[in-house]
Amino acid sequence: MIEYLEAIDIEIFKALNAHYNAYFDQLMWLVSSRLAWIPMCLALIYVVFRNNWRNGVAALILVALTITVCDQIASGVIKHAVERLRPTRTEELMGMVHTVKGYIGGMYGFVSSHAANSFGVAMLLALLFGNKVFTWLIFVWAATLSYSRIYLGVHFPGDILGGAIVGILAAIALHWLYERVLTTKARLYVAIDRPTQADMKIMNWSICVNMCVLGALAAILCFTT
Repeated sequence: MIEYLEAIDIEIFKALNAHYNAYFDQLMWLVSSRLAWIPMCLALIYVVFRNNWRNGVAALILVALTITVCDQIASGVIKHAVERLRPTRTEELMGMVHTVKGYIGGMYGFVSSHAANSFGVAMLLALLFGNKVFTWLIFVWAATLSYSRIYLGVHFPGDILGGAIVGILAAIALHWLYERVLTTKARLYVAIDRPTQADMKIMNWSICVNMCVLGALAAILCFTT
């Protein structure tokens, strides 16, 4: 059964990774970079600190904790326990994988820490903010970032799915711990206020603008390099 699922995973990867062009090479490289999302992160910091600094500190601690937990589970535990080779390291795919800028990643790929981190943050913020439009946008961001890892040839779709599950479950667990244990039973009243509609417009636009800027920058790089 595992061999059958792995074979399907490889075929899906080959189908997805086979479609590429110069523009998307630049775009997916940018999307995969954590630095590319600094504008969106700055908007988040502004929104959570805007009305109450304690509110902001609590939110950032939760986000940082979620990323740390997701990254440690994905890279520190599962990858070394499973030891599934990345597509770029798989013998039967050698020479077939489309890569960008010679990047091939580390040895093991299951699960994807990029997917775990991005879906973890997306799930946590969706739970904290409770805004439908923002929830859709932040999960589109997580999915786009995760797909970039397949495009770049360093992860199978199964790696992404596994990472997404790890991230979502970790975020739900940490949110429950924060809301039900720390702020209720332990009486650490650092409840994070729901952002206003104006705040959510800032966050929603920041995601859209950030994506558009990356698209425009990719086009510039495509025609100048």
